[in-house]
Amino acid sequence: MVCRMFRIEAEVDNERRDLLRSRLRDTNTAASPALAALRQSPAGREEPLHVWATDPSGALAGGLVGHTWANWLHVAYLWVDAPLRGAGLGSRLLRRAERIARDRRACTGARLETWDFQAPDFYRRHGYKVVCAIPDYPPGITEYTLIKPLGQ
Repeated sequence: MVCRMFRIEAEVDNERRDLLRSRLRDTNTAASPALAALRQSPAGREEPLHVWATDPSGALAGGLVGHTWANWLHVAYLWVDAPLRGAGLGSRLLRRAERIARDRRACTGARLETWDFQAPDFYRRHGYKVVCAIPDYPPGITEYTLIKPLGQ
């Protein structure tokens, strides 16, 4: 039996983070034939997907920031300036991102997270289904994960 002494540290270290991420990726790829095949295909590359709405003066009116990976669109942020909400701009941004993901990047699904006070009903109206609800994250708020198939 081997007995080892380890020093445990709790500090931010970006170099170690990158090394850990690389080692975990290698371990996962070796353990999963599906991940190994994915990583060798174009779908295995994460690609940013941003859609912007600007007013006539060029000021930001709204936007969607996400990425595609593994034939999925992941929406990270969708925001519309308060005076413009309810006029369909958010719907246009979301539909454009879904179209790009489906038609140009062969995505078959979309996913996102939202809080209960943000836009779960907006996403449901756009065909998204709740697959996970985490109550009290953060305290007093429920976080939802929603998905939507992006049919051809």
